[in-house]
Amino acid sequence: MAAVRRFLQPPAGGFFLFGPRGTGKSTWLAQQFPNAVRLDLLDPAVLRAYQARPERLKERLAASPEADTLVIDEVQRAPQLLDVVHSLLENHTVWKGQAAPRFVLTGSSARKLRHGAANLLAGRLVEAAMPPFLAAELGDAFDLPRALQIGLVPLIWQASDPAATLAAYASLYLQEEVQAEAMVRQIGDFSRFLEVISFSQASQLNLASLSREAEIPRKRADSYLGILKDLLLAFEVPVFQKRAQRQLVQHAKFFFFDVGVYRSLRPRGPLDAPEEIEGVALESLVAQHLRAFCQLRRRGETLHFWRTRSGLEVDFVVYGPDVFWAIEVKRRARLERRDLAGLQAFGADYPQAQRWLLSLAPEPLTIDGIRCEPLEGWLRQLQPLAAYQAR
Repeated sequence: MAAVRRFLQPPAGGFFLFGPRGTGKSTWLAQQFPNAVRLDLLDPAVLRAYQARPERLKERLAASPEADTLVIDEVQRAPQLLDVVHSLLENHTVWKGQAAPRFVLTGSSARKLRHGAANLLAGRLVEAAMPPFLAAELGDAFDLPRALQIGLVPLIWQASDPAATLAAYASLYLQEEVQAEAMVRQIGDFSRFLEVISFSQASQLNLASLSREAEIPRKRADSYLGILKDLLLAFEVPVFQKRAQRQLVQHAKFFFFDVGVYRSLRPRGPLDAPEEIEGVALESLVAQHLRAFCQLRRRGETLHFWRTRSGLEVDFVVYGPDVFWAIEVKRRARLERRDLAGLQAFGADYPQAQRWLLSLAPEPLTIDGIRCEPLEGWLRQLQPLAAYQAR
């Protein structure tokens, strides 16, 4: 399969690169830094060696004085290496009179990196994110129905058997991350929590209700949610409240990071309406694209939603220095006037915003200043590196 050119641009200096397993961090780094010294901490032998003696890192660099970049894959597995990296950056010249190389540290979990040297490195190493594929990255290979079924995680999208790979993806995290790191004592409780929270996809999250359904204490549900976010498997979308002119809801929306992962965790039965799951999947696909847009631009854009206490809602608001978008997503080919109500109310409060209604309609329209666009075509044109101007 042909290599996919990713939109992520490497920061000028050293950086942390975060992204869930299978999003293509190692592949991208190999393309960007083909001559880098690389430590793969997924290799058990390498992991044991550097856990036992992290100062070995200095010796490894001393053996390659010509190297200008050091890549440490999955650094959260040996967080003690961060102290060595910090020492190298602080001292600058630590071997053969050479300045410290660029450090690129990847991670699929932020849990162990929240303490100690990770904080010390925060001022020296910026953060970058590797999301799943975007439609515009795939180009002609993007297929909307396929993306809605299996998601856009590169490991799964490019697999010879995507369905089987997707089915194994959640258990990979359960076995290799949750259990290996002893994050939870009751893995059965956590598995049940994953199923229950899948029903909250694209909805406001009520932890009290969720804990009752999962039959676990509220405090444990809150802890499990933190684990999902630390493992980069899930994110929350807060309410847009800047200069609010109406009473707004307070709870954030919950999303698994990829629509395929959501579908693999969401139980299905005779009482589940297919259109309900498909509608959530469509909104989830847009959510992950907009989140990736914000992450890859690195210009301060943030993702929100907007909902008043009276029930008016806009699915997504993207707000940044040169972007102010309000976006509604509908899984229908024929639009009705009532579909525009949330965007009309938002436009009355924020006339500066560009408003879009994305749907399965076959052609673009403009109704009352709202641009109604075919969803697939809009996703294909969404490029983080493009220039955008707020209206």
